[in-house]
Amino acid sequence: MTQPTPSTPPATDAECVALTRTLRRRGTVVLSVFAVVWAFAGASGLASSGAALAVQIIAVPVTAAALHLAYRKGAAPSPRLVSLPANWARSVGIVNVVELAAIFGVIATSNASGHPAFVPPAIALVVGLHFVPLAHLYDQWQYKGTAVLLSAVAVLGFALIAAGLSDGSVRAVVGLGSAVTLWASAYHVAVKG
Repeated sequence: MTQPTPSTPPATDAECVALTRTLRRRGTVVLSVFAVVWAFAGASGLASSGAALAVQIIAVPVTAAALHLAYRKGAAPSPRLVSLPANWARSVGIVNVVELAAIFGVIATSNASGHPAFVPPAIALVVGLHFVPLAHLYDQWQYKGTAVLLSAVAVLGFALIAAGLSDGSVRAVVGLGSAVTLWASAYHVAVKG
């Protein structure tokens, strides 16, 4: 599983094919679920309750469609098998624990300092940066794009704070931008592998 494989995996690599499919399905699920969380967070910052409700209503089928694509029957096998580094699962766990600790640190620091508007962009930055090692650990180059886009959304959020936009507006932009980024990544993983 550590060597690159041809685009049509041989039958002898059935275990690697299954692992590749499982990891990509899990990736689609995780990306989609967190996209919904970001969408609802972003919707909470919208000035119009009708617009917020519309975002929430749209978020559910967009997520359901990504999940359907990941688990559809008859889908072609992934065009390539993952090439995972040694101890990849342990390393993923460490990355996720560090991410979670950083998120709690961001929330605590922002709230303690009286700057709660910094929470959404700072979390988007933490989440974006955690995709950098995950791209390697899961052998998913798409996650580098996810990292760049989430980081760009975070920078935009910080710029909006500096420009004096309301906390709700910043939350809406960062939340919806992060949701769209995660959905795009989920769809790409589900469809392209």
